[in-house]
Amino acid sequence: MIHEIKPRSYHVEYSDCVPRQGDIVFLFSKGAICCRVEDNKLILPKLEEITSLDGVEMRYLFAIDDERFYMPSAIYESEWNIPEGFEMKDPGILRMVGPRHLAFATVTAQQLCLWYEQNVFCGGCGEKNVHSPTERACVCPKCGLVVYPKISPVVIVAVTNGENLLVTRYKDRPIRRYALVAGFVEVGESLEDTVRREVFEETGVRVRNIKYYKSQPWGFTSTLLSGFYCDLDGDSEIVIDDKELSEAIWLPREEIPPADSEVALTSEMMEMFRVRSPLIY
Repeated sequence: MIHEIKPRSYHVEYSDCVPRQGDIVFLFSKGAICCRVEDNKLILPKLEEITSLDGVEMRYLFAIDDERFYMPSAIYESEWNIPEGFEMKDPGILRMVGPRHLAFATVTAQQLCLWYEQNVFCGGCGEKNVHSPTERACVCPKCGLVVYPKISPVVIVAVTNGENLLVTRYKDRPIRRYALVAGFVEVGESLEDTVRREVFEETGVRVRNIKYYKSQPWGFTSTLLSGFYCDLDGDSEIVIDDKELSEAIWLPREEIPPADSEVALTSEMMEMFRVRSPLIY
């Protein structure tokens, strides 16, 4: 999956450190990423390649091994120009290009950039926030409200019925490949309760034997995914939620397409069922 970057190590702890030559600087604009791609390899601009940011404070994000990553504290594109040799690209490319640690870093940086954009001002009193010098947090200098990065919990659910897997297709989305039941955890819900509710709301079936599989940070949507396998409980008739889904079916194991990507938890969970992996039994 995109966050699995071993043998490299992701260092998320915050440090109020000054950038140096060779450090990578992320530039984002309306969801697009400043980069270039050569031979399917993602290349990101380094500090010394960005001449339009003289005098602009750099905000430390995180490190992978000894490689440090920053973004300008002035987050709007009016504050900078695209460095020579780079262009703005859709983040969808991060599902396809390597090296994986840079794709993961870019997705995570974009998640943080969005959070900073949404927290320029205090949600309590409207004062302009400042950044904490000791932790990754926006702090209101007037009322003292402290805000940390937003991460929304989501469940991904593989419902099995013997040799069949419950798969869905989302409605009104450009990606048409099969997916699994998924949904956000609501206030006051456990992850297991969310599994039961989301499966029933989207497909009308009930489940039992809920088993946790694995989690995945998914920076594309600022979510933390928790994967579960479970068994059908009772009637297998599907009653589809046509507001969210265009299709929901029991797909026989032998008809499940082989995984074409190692990026997402959904793909891995479907592949584990397809190949009868002992990890899920």
